[in-house]
Amino acid sequence: MTIRLNSPISSVSSEAWAQAFLIRSFEQRLLRLFSEGKLFGTVHTCIGQEFTGIAVARHLLAGDLIVSNHRCHGHYLSRTGDVDGLMAEVMGRTNGICGGRGGSQHICASGVFSNGVQGGMLPVSAGMALSQKLTKANNITVAFIGDGTLGEGIVYETMNVASNWLLPLLIVVECNGVAQSTRQSQTLSGDVVKRAEAFGIAAYRGNTWAPAELTDLMKVAVRHVRENSCPAFVCVDTYRLMAHSKGDDDRPREELEHYWAIDPLTQFEAEHPDEALQLWNRSEELVSKAVEAASCAPFASSEREDRSGPTSPLWRRTSIAGKERVVTKIHEALRDHLATDNRSFLLGEDIEGSYGGAFKVTRDLSIQFPGRVRNTPISEAEIVGLANGLALSGMHPVCEIMFGDFLTLAADQIINHASKFRWMYNDQVTVPLVIRTPMGGKRGYGATHSQCLEKHFLGLPGTRVLALHHRYDPQALYGRLFATVDRPTLVIENKTLYGDYVTHHTVPGFWCEHTEEDFPTTRIRSHARPDITIACYGACLVDAEKVMDRLFEEHEVVAEIICPTQIYPLRIEPILESARVSGRLLVVEEGQLFCGFGAEVLAAVHESCTGTPLLTRRLGAAPHPLPSCRSAEMESLPSVDSIIKVVLEMLCHG
Repeated sequence: MTIRLNSPISSVSSEAWAQAFLIRSFEQRLLRLFSEGKLFGTVHTCIGQEFTGIAVARHLLAGDLIVSNHRCHGHYLSRTGDVDGLMAEVMGRTNGICGGRGGSQHICASGVFSNGVQGGMLPVSAGMALSQKLTKANNITVAFIGDGTLGEGIVYETMNVASNWLLPLLIVVECNGVAQSTRQSQTLSGDVVKRAEAFGIAAYRGNTWAPAELTDLMKVAVRHVRENSCPAFVCVDTYRLMAHSKGDDDRPREELEHYWAIDPLTQFEAEHPDEALQLWNRSEELVSKAVEAASCAPFASSEREDRSGPTSPLWRRTSIAGKERVVTKIHEALRDHLATDNRSFLLGEDIEGSYGGAFKVTRDLSIQFPGRVRNTPISEAEIVGLANGLALSGMHPVCEIMFGDFLTLAADQIINHASKFRWMYNDQVTVPLVIRTPMGGKRGYGATHSQCLEKHFLGLPGTRVLALHHRYDPQALYGRLFATVDRPTLVIENKTLYGDYVTHHTVPGFWCEHTEEDFPTTRIRSHARPDITIACYGACLVDAEKVMDRLFEEHEVVAEIICPTQIYPLRIEPILESARVSGRLLVVEEGQLFCGFGAEVLAAVHESCTGTPLLTRRLGAAPHPLPSCRSAEMESLPSVDSIIKVVLEMLCHG
């Protein structure tokens, strides 16, 4: 750790010293408020590191963005000076910058964004920088991380993309030598700066004990990013004088005393006691007023889901003109989106050119719309993180995840970022993000390329999950989604459906109809009263229709199928309406049953049918990974025969 003890503190501007004392006063007051029981949760102070944010903020322009982490207060105050809004936010009050929803770690105001997940905001910052580049704005994005975050793989995935795509992104590492309680020597190998240089990124090193030199260094780094529209990396050696969080500190007293002694503010007090006292008094006054104003405001309140008034579904019969395959319909929807919305942008692996993705959905779109359909590295977290940043910047990104199995690699960006931004930022932002991915088996791809994992992404507040099928036009569904998207939306495209034709013609004697909604539920029925209701989604509809035909022809059993396109949030009324008539409900899904779609459907149905006799069953995949062997795979998944077997058992016991 490089330390320059003799850097002249007098060369630092009076404004910078005022900011430094204000930030420290703010942080110290937070620690006192905790000891008084007036704060909740935790807080991570930047005491000792104040000059990092100050040195950067002095060189930023209107429209530049800052993306931070759990230790974000100093960065925010350096950029905005908004003591009142931040104090109220940390105190959980409605007059806070995020209405008290975000608290200490999750802030959004004046072009500053933060989240507490280590490394997770770095790909988001790259997406913001990409938006700046696409819109040809003369702005940059600054991302702050700690040296502990250098253990996260997404840091290097982001550096790779930022360098390869020449993004105007400045990465600032506050290198304080310890990650919570673990020393850097235990976790990092090699040189921090050389890590960035390995990606061809201009890298610099400074420290907070030489604040004037650090300010000059940041000027060079910011200018490099802005003038060359490319990334830069600055490692700032510093020292966190207080605990990681409130009181969890086991560093030796002698070490702490040494760094307190060489701290710039300590030295300023020693050399300029009168000026220091004035700065302390002014800062304490501002902070005290902020505490008083926050204390007068109400606490943030919890909002419950609106469960009022389930309405009976309205059904209508529709026809689908022409005869096109599902893959063609999706392709046409994406083409229309790119042609009509100049904010649209497609990202994914191998999606450019005539190759057009593993299932050819995006074939030639990059040729028709140059620069707006981009191949990415094999990095699902980076793909979705970039898209998160684009969405927060007002773009309309569409991600393709090559196989649905790989959504797990992007789970943090979906679960801890995309799904939370709007709510924890108090509805100041929207995240119009679409993630497309093929799911399902019956292609012989084996245990890691054939799963149905969408159940793991059901139930994320503020999100939507759709599942395509061949009885409702995917082009129309996507068209409606692109026209209205206001939240992260995951679209499941079953692999076996791509080659099927989209048509409303179903089993003879039965017809299709759909609810009048943006993302409708499909019902396949006849004039006869149903003996059983089969609920399913996606490609399971193909087998369900074959079951319907055979049940009628071979057993004189009338089935009715209910197939929603929106599986979360799920509108249970169409399924409930049919089940009440038939008295029997079978839910078929291709994934594992435990905590799955069927479990949620049956729970919701039984909650609504108290006192009503209703026989229910579920049918899903075998409780083991899917084999590659075709016969073994088919035995592991619901089939026409296995569905009929369960239906007949239910009829016998009903």
